[in-house]
Amino acid sequence: MSSPVAATLNDPRTRGLFTIVGFLVCVELASGILQGYYTPIFSDIADHLGIADADVNWFEAAQLIVSALVVPPLARMGDLVGHKKVLLLSTAVTALGSWVMAFAPSFTTFLIGSALQGAYVVWLPLEVAIIYRRTAGTGRQHQLTRRSAAVLVGALELAVIIGALTSGALVDATSMTVLLALPAVAVTLCFVVIWFGIADMEGTATGGIDVGGLVLLSSSIGLVMGGLIAIRLEGPASPLPWALIALGLVVLSIFGRYELVQTEPLVDVRLLGTPGQWPVQLTAFLFGMSVLGAQIPLSTFARTDPDVAGYGLGASASFVSTLIGVYVIFLAIGAFTLPLTARLLGPRNALVASSVLVAIGYALWLPFHHETYQALINMAVAGLGSGALVAALPATAAAAAPPERTGFATGMTNATKTIGGAIASAIFAIALSATGSIDDPTEGHAPLSGYLTVWTICAVAALLAACALLMMPKRVAEEAEALPLVQ
Repeated sequence: MSSPVAATLNDPRTRGLFTIVGFLVCVELASGILQGYYTPIFSDIADHLGIADADVNWFEAAQLIVSALVVPPLARMGDLVGHKKVLLLSTAVTALGSWVMAFAPSFTTFLIGSALQGAYVVWLPLEVAIIYRRTAGTGRQHQLTRRSAAVLVGALELAVIIGALTSGALVDATSMTVLLALPAVAVTLCFVVIWFGIADMEGTATGGIDVGGLVLLSSSIGLVMGGLIAIRLEGPASPLPWALIALGLVVLSIFGRYELVQTEPLVDVRLLGTPGQWPVQLTAFLFGMSVLGAQIPLSTFARTDPDVAGYGLGASASFVSTLIGVYVIFLAIGAFTLPLTARLLGPRNALVASSVLVAIGYALWLPFHHETYQALINMAVAGLGSGALVAALPATAAAAAPPERTGFATGMTNATKTIGGAIASAIFAIALSATGSIDDPTEGHAPLSGYLTVWTICAVAALLAACALLMMPKRVAEEAEALPLVQ
């Protein structure tokens, strides 16, 4: 009699899984390239477009907002019409945005392209869903899905480093148009890989999409972001930005009440208010401010010439690539050592300690920002804490949710993290342009006080996250230890 493992390996669905995962690895390689490619060359992009360093943050803010908004409806569409169809749609939109960025003649056009590119954020959840459907009936569905997802995440992290090193090496060897076209080519090839390499399966869900909730949530976020943009344009003394922000919060309140009465809400507000969920989701929001929102300020600071602006590292794009590589490596170390720190400190205390490490990493930038080795140490410390949080937050949210809502809970950690990053990017853009840097003699460089503000906000946000985690029931973190880190 054959063993269960042998039977699983001989199952045609399992044998075909290796091929599917191979194709999906190609997609995640493209995703990692997108996430690592642009950061080392943002200062060069600013010069190419003739804009100030501070205004580059709006590209990140626009992309993160789109990313946060597209995940719930596209994930729902995948369940309704099939995950491959939605993966193709999101890849096509991402490719369009990437090509727009490559040939963008102005700030506005590049902003639109960057926003469209944000559709890539749904790739990994859709890929995991495809694998989960493919392994149904094998008897090892959960185990195979977890292992496949780990392979995809590993490919993603490797590609982030590859993307950063590639752009840093090529920035001085070719034109900006050619440089920006390379990730567009990679995403376009992904579309072909998905089209021919992934079998189509019909959706299994019934019902529809909460369009009303999506409109209200989009309006709320749009009004808040519009208010932040108005602060940049009109100044903090103008009543317009504050009116827009207040109106956005009012719409958010209406959205919460609307979702409470929906049978298939876009956001399960009632679940998010439970003692086990809100500390995790608040932590994800606060964590997003540093892990997503601070990337561009760190890049532009490192690239700034101290002989021109009076501060900065005067580093090349290749050094920023190295900085990203060190950060990603320590992210991985932080994630892989989380089980050990959880055993030593306890699951909840391990998460609290990770948040404190993030706070220390960014606080170190305040006194130590004059040498390249200081930047490497600062990002290594922040990376250790960030890696643990990236790995643990989805599992912790799942442990605090009922079995039928674990997918929603884990997805919301990504959405709240992304919204936190988007809002932080907008705030950082304001902080870095506080002295009217477009017209000053330092050629568009932000004031040092703006960067000090960025690092302070990141450090304080991480400390607030640690405080929020202390209010999370201990049993939630303990139950999360039994769940996979990759969700």
